[in-house]
Amino acid sequence: MDTTEPQPRNAHDERTLLVKVFGKDRPGITTGLFATLAAFELDVIDLEQVVTRGRITLCALVTPPAGGEPGAEGELRVTVHRWAEELHLQAEIISGTGDNRPRREGRSHVTVLGHPLTAAAVSELAAEITGAGGNIDRIFRLAKYPVTAVELAVSGVATERLRAALALRAAALRVDIAVVAAGLERRAKRLVVMDVDSTLIQDEVIELFAAHAGCEAEVAEVTAAAMRGELDFAESLHARVALLAGLDAGVVAKVRSEVRFTPGARTLVRTLQRLGFQVGIVSGGFTQVTDHLVELLGLDFAAANTLEVEDGRFTGRVTGEIVDRAGKARWLARFAEQAKVPLGQTVAIGDGANDLDMLNAAGLGVAFNAKPVVREAADTAVNVPFLDTVLYLLGITREEVEAADELHGTPDADE
Repeated sequence: MDTTEPQPRNAHDERTLLVKVFGKDRPGITTGLFATLAAFELDVIDLEQVVTRGRITLCALVTPPAGGEPGAEGELRVTVHRWAEELHLQAEIISGTGDNRPRREGRSHVTVLGHPLTAAAVSELAAEITGAGGNIDRIFRLAKYPVTAVELAVSGVATERLRAALALRAAALRVDIAVVAAGLERRAKRLVVMDVDSTLIQDEVIELFAAHAGCEAEVAEVTAAAMRGELDFAESLHARVALLAGLDAGVVAKVRSEVRFTPGARTLVRTLQRLGFQVGIVSGGFTQVTDHLVELLGLDFAAANTLEVEDGRFTGRVTGEIVDRAGKARWLARFAEQAKVPLGQTVAIGDGANDLDMLNAAGLGVAFNAKPVVREAADTAVNVPFLDTVLYLLGITREEVEAADELHGTPDADE
């Protein structure tokens, strides 16, 4: 008995036929084309089909007819064209070699978010990719609303170089661009950790408390300076919390009711959990509110500061370890260790300067509607007001999200 394994054919330089069919889509076109090709005993090497606005483009890369009999290829061409004409389709068959070579090294996924995505922006981005030495191998739509999101598979240029080239153009073109290396690690990110204030929720919690204490304007001014990186976060935290001294702690229930989720926040968390991700929050805010968010969303991890209470009133101090810029990165590492997930397979999302260490430590750092200093330092920036757009950076489509919601239901609508 011959146990020798068959050797793979070197298809790189063999002659192949590219069969292209395009026209109005209808059921049975793919079946019909391959039934026609099957009579010639062909091998399929590559296959791709796209339907846009009811128009189909079907491409099949195949070997020439088996046996190499004279006239067989000509008969194939006549047969395919006759079949296409009967269905009012157009067909083209191109002979060539070397068109099945592996894609070049330096492979990346480029996600582009536009609101809207203009033709001018696509043109300039494509030119930037070419100028950096890259080639667009494939384009795939991820979402058409509430933003337009497309993913480009690019080869031939290092991910870091491509990211730097496109980042310079993104702001001017009013699009968001994320560039990540292709490979299994992109799909293996199993822990997502988010900032809370102005990220998971639309509010700054300390300002909600300050409004009840009558010092909202003073607190807001200090908060803004800290988020821009102009003040040390721990120092600014103590200064703001001191203004809450004497406030009745019973106000916590009111503040919890005033918190507004960022559009898409519940969808993001719900979808990640369905995919088996673990999800956590780390906040420079307060456990008096984050504990409630954990309960509402079923989160796996949480860390925040705690307002000290004595005799039913806030003392103007916080207790325990301060969750500041360095603290957020430490908590990310702790969560990853507890989740048994390498840091390289984590995603961090934040908007302020105190999130920078966490964003830089994660495998993918996402600046969400962030301050300029944060956008410039993060791996990628998202500047549309929908938190669930982060799903597109992970290669998850809008259709997949909606199909899961239809199958499992949506217990809570996004606010």
